[in-house]
Amino acid sequence: MITETPSVSQLSQVISQAAAPAFLLGALAAFIAVLISRLNRIVDRTIILNAIPDDDIVRCRLKADLPRLLRRAAMVNRAIFWAVVASISVTLLVVVAFITAFFELQHERGVAIFFLISARRVHDLAIDFAREVRIALSEFDHYA
Repeated sequence: MITETPSVSQLSQVISQAAAPAFLLGALAAFIAVLISRLNRIVDRTIILNAIPDDDIVRCRLKADLPRLLRRAAMVNRAIFWAVVASISVTLLVVVAFITAFFELQHERGVAIFFLISARRVHDLAIDFAREVRIALSEFDHYA
């Protein structure tokens, strides 16, 4: 059982330490919004290209862009997945910090582990996003 409630100074220390993860969580939410917007654009373009009839000789060449769009969609999807995993890790980081403060336990290792998981997933997200942007800037986009 809990013997005593944490003091105001303990809780204020945890809240101040949770400020940085809260900013990271906000940044991840903004990144997810950007990624979803890019994914919607890829899906819309795929729908438009698939609607081109095969007998339209002038515009049919644009369908050659479909495999590239599928690769881009896969990369954006992976980046969204990593952003969600990082967000969950950051949330768990904050939860662990508050629970350990409440029970007056040391929390440095648990918080560090969740921070490292989050940082690694942000790294993976950035790599997938950079790869998708590079593919997006290829020559096919200039012919649409």
